[in-house]
Amino acid sequence: MSLALYDTWSRTVRPFAPLQTDHVGLYCCGPTVYDYAHIGNLRTYVFEDVLRRVLMLNGYEVRHIVNITDVGHLVSDADEGEDKMEKGSRRTGKSAWEIAEHYTEAFLSDWRALNLLEPTAWPRATDHIPEQLEFIAALQRKGYTYQTADGLYFDTTRQDDYGHLARLDRAGLRAGTRVAMGEKRDVSDFALWKFSPMNSKRQMEWDSPWGRGFPGWHIECSAMSAKHLGPWFDIHCGGEDHIGVHHSNEIAQTQACHGTRLANFWMHGHFLMLDDRKMAKTDGDFVRLQTLVDQGIDPLAYRYLCLTAHYRSTLRFTEEAITAAQSALDRLRKAYLDWPGGGTADEGFVRRFDAEVGQDLNLPRALAVLWELVRSELPAATRRATVDHFDTVLGLRLAEWQVLAPDIPANVAALLTVREEARAGKNWAEADRLRDALRALGWRVEDSASGQRLSPDEK
Repeated sequence: MSLALYDTWSRTVRPFAPLQTDHVGLYCCGPTVYDYAHIGNLRTYVFEDVLRRVLMLNGYEVRHIVNITDVGHLVSDADEGEDKMEKGSRRTGKSAWEIAEHYTEAFLSDWRALNLLEPTAWPRATDHIPEQLEFIAALQRKGYTYQTADGLYFDTTRQDDYGHLARLDRAGLRAGTRVAMGEKRDVSDFALWKFSPMNSKRQMEWDSPWGRGFPGWHIECSAMSAKHLGPWFDIHCGGEDHIGVHHSNEIAQTQACHGTRLANFWMHGHFLMLDDRKMAKTDGDFVRLQTLVDQGIDPLAYRYLCLTAHYRSTLRFTEEAITAAQSALDRLRKAYLDWPGGGTADEGFVRRFDAEVGQDLNLPRALAVLWELVRSELPAATRRATVDHFDTVLGLRLAEWQVLAPDIPANVAALLTVREEARAGKNWAEADRLRDALRALGWRVEDSASGQRLSPDEK
C-alpha cells in the first residue's frame, strides 16, 4: 500500500519512504511523570500507536522509542519556575524518585489498557545524564552557548531559521515580550543546564563542567533520540503543544550539533477538548482513564472514540461521545462474535481500508469502511477475516474479547479488562490492587491458565 503522511516541517502531506530500506526509526515524546496522565495525553499515544501499526502494515520493521521525562521539565516553557518533579514531590509528600516510579507505573498501566504496542525502549532522562552532558559540551565547543547566573543557555540568534517548524515570528516575539528575561539574551533562548539554587539542595542534581544542577527538558529528547535512533531518523511525534517550543528547540540543538533537523517527518496529534477548553493538569480537574473505568467505560471504548476523529483535528470529549463509543464497540464485538472463523478477507474491502489509513491515517473514513463491511451481505466468515485485518490497525482486540455473564455490572467488567492488561504487562502490584477493588465491589477473581475467573464473593 502507498503511504503519505502530514509533515509539520513542510506543512504538506507527502509520500513516506524510510531512510533505510524496510526499517523505520520512530521517536515519540513520552510523559513527564510528576502526575497521572489524563485522557488528552493518552489521545496522542493512540495516534502514535496507529501510526506504528500502519507502518508495520506496510512491512516496515519499526524501532519505536518513547522516553520517560523524570527530571528537568520546568513548570514554564520559558525556563521559569521549579522542576515539575520537585513540585510533585512537595504535593505528594514522597521523594521525587518515588513519584517518578509511581507515576511511571500508572502510565504503563494506562498504556496497556489501551492496547498500545510496547515500544522498543523506554529511555529515562535520569539514565542518560552522561549523553546530555556530552551533547551540551559539543554545543559549547561550537559556540552555541552562554552562561548566566542560573544556567547554561542555547543562543538561538546563531540560527537564521530557528523556529521554522512553528513558523515563529521572532521579531514579533521580541516586540511582544512581557516576561522577565533575566540574563537571557533573547526571548527564544532556552536552558541546556540549570544550576541548583544557592543554599539549597535538589533531590535530583548532578555534577557538570558548568556547575551542579540538572538538564533542561529539550536537551533530554535530543540526546536520547540520537543515542537510540541516531541524529537523523524517520519520524518524530508528539502533541501539537510541542511544536512552538519543545520540538523547535530539539531541532535547534540537533542542527547545531549534528547538522540535521533530527527527523525527516515531524508529526503532531491535536488536542482533546473538555467543555471547550484544552484538558491540562494545571486545571486540577483533568480526566484520567481510571476515571472512565470507574464509571463503567471500557478503556478500549476510549480508544475507539479516538479513532473517530482524525489525529490532526480537535476531538471534543463529552459524556454522550464516550457513551456512543462504548455502544459502537459493543455492537462491533457482538457482530464479530456471531461470525464463524475460517474465512478469507475480502480483497476489495482490504484495499479500501488500507487506502484510507495510508492517506495520513484517515481513521474516520477507515471506520466508515468497517461499518459498511459489517452491514454488507458478504459471507459471515469473510467479514470476520476482513475485520481481523482491520483490527491490526484499529487495535480493538476483537479476537480476544469474551462475553461476560449478563448480570455482571459494566464497571466490574471494565475493571476486569484493566486487570487483564496489568497481568499481561506483569504489573503484579496493580493486578493485586484491582483484585482488591473487585472484592470491594462483591466479586472474587481467580487467575488460571485460561485467564481470569470471576464469581460473586460469598462473604
